[in-house]
Amino acid sequence: MIPSIDLGPLTIQTFGLCVAIAFLCAGAVLMRRFRELGWDPDWAYEGTGAALVGGIVGARLWWALTDLSAVGDDPFGRIFGGSGLTWYGGAIGGTLAVWLWAKWRKLPLWDMAGAAVPALALGYALGRVGCQISGDGDYGIPSDVPWAMAYPEGVVPTTQEVHPTPIYETLWIGLVALMLWQLRDRIGPKRLVAIYLIASGIERFVVEFWRRNEAVDGTITLAQITAIVSILFGVAVVGMARGGGASRPAG
Repeated sequence: MIPSIDLGPLTIQTFGLCVAIAFLCAGAVLMRRFRELGWDPDWAYEGTGAALVGGIVGARLWWALTDLSAVGDDPFGRIFGGSGLTWYGGAIGGTLAVWLWAKWRKLPLWDMAGAAVPALALGYALGRVGCQISGDGDYGIPSDVPWAMAYPEGVVPTTQEVHPTPIYETLWIGLVALMLWQLRDRIGPKRLVAIYLIASGIERFVVEFWRRNEAVDGTITLAQITAIVSILFGVAVVGMARGGGASRPAG
């Protein structure tokens, strides 16, 4: 594991580095799509920036609201400190921020969403690379599968061999990102969004069986409940998309 990289007096956290790379790569993909749709490509990093800010705020607030015991006696320090982020809170916060930004730019909201989901999936896949490299505790439960591994030098170390769940998520969502990109001009934006919601929901629901999160009722975790909501919403979007065509590039 490589939690940080020391460059003389400068220490770079590898998770933060991977998040920065994910941000840049997602922005580049979105810029390419904006050009295809005839939109100003410079707006791509505006939208990605809105997603980043909204995502961080949403991830931190979701974590604080669902784990009040972790906030403890120092809520300000915990909420504005360097730990405590959740994916679904980030997804909700980022989606809300991009929705407000798209309304400000007067972009068609479904077309914007369809353009964004391949970039979103890619960014998530690259972000999980940061979880794996840094050993930040997002690994799974102990296991004896041949590919199980320990994280003795991670940010949250363990000498037990466990499921490397960040790798599972990177592979799954990376394939989803590729599929969404290949389908971007073949199906409408609502169907692209539906595929993302359903595929990412299934991924998280399945991977949670191997992660360390505690079940809220002894059966499933909060992340699995949220994943079910994502899948159901994706199915609803499929119904909304009946008769919709593909987003066609301008020109």
